Amino acid sequence: MDWTAIGAGLGVGTIVGLTGVGGGSLMTPLLISVFGLDKAVAIGTDLWFAGLTKVSGSVAHHREGHVDYHIVKKLLLGSIPASILTMLFMHVAGIHKSGQSTLAFALGIALLLTAITVAFRPVWHRVGIWLERWVTRERRPALTVLCGAILGVLVSLSSIGAGALGATMILLLYPRLDMKRLVGSDIAHAVPLTIVAGIGHASLGNVRWDLLATLLIGSIPGIWVGAKMTKHLPETITRFALCVCLVLAAKKVLLTA
Repeated sequence: MDWTAIGAGLGVGTIVGLTGVGGGSLMTPLLISVFGLDKAVAIGTDLWFAGLTKVSGSVAHHREGHVDYHIVKKLLLGSIPASILTMLFMHVAGIHKSGQSTLAFALGIALLLTAITVAFRPVWHRVGIWLERWVTRERRPALTVLCGAILGVLVSLSSIGAGALGATMILLLYPRLDMKRLVGSDIAHAVPLTIVAGIGHASLGNVRWDLLATLLIGSIPGIWVGAKMTKHLPETITRFALCVCLVLAAKKVLLTA
């Protein structure tokens, strides 16, 4: 039994339970720095970790009626084709074998974007309201598909973006959407996207299945513990701590690019 992996899964799961984000953005750097995985293998393993840990959350939100399937469908129309095309490009170009600097750059940028997204979370709703003069009802469907495509590329290259970035994009396009439906729709979209990208990485041999199973042993109770702790820790503190971790992780990954 690898207790380091169980502890890593527990820690990341707790942070996900506390903040709702941080699964991919923290697990991938840990897989690289602590477990010494190749960047492509770390990304592929984390995609399955993120997808499987969010399945139960997606089912729960579906049962509560918190999923706007109109939005999810539009996002998937962009993200799934973009993910498949990205994986095909990685295979043809051999990025998963020789393009480690490219993957490191994509990972570092995704980490920084996630840090910015989390740091300014309270601001995005006001920005979305301000954008309504341009983001009209007629333009929303196409813009939603476009945002899905951006997420598909980013998630396939870095395993990061389906959570915090996805939720922020939905908020900017649909600022009047109820927060529960926003979160539920984001998770419902993240599960198929991460699994499709994960299948692509698995076909390239980029998944450590044994390590994945051990990480999940720790993450499942960790999410429950984190959810319980949200009652006792102020959101400002947890958001600040997560942002610091993301920025430090981005710095380390970019320095190795």
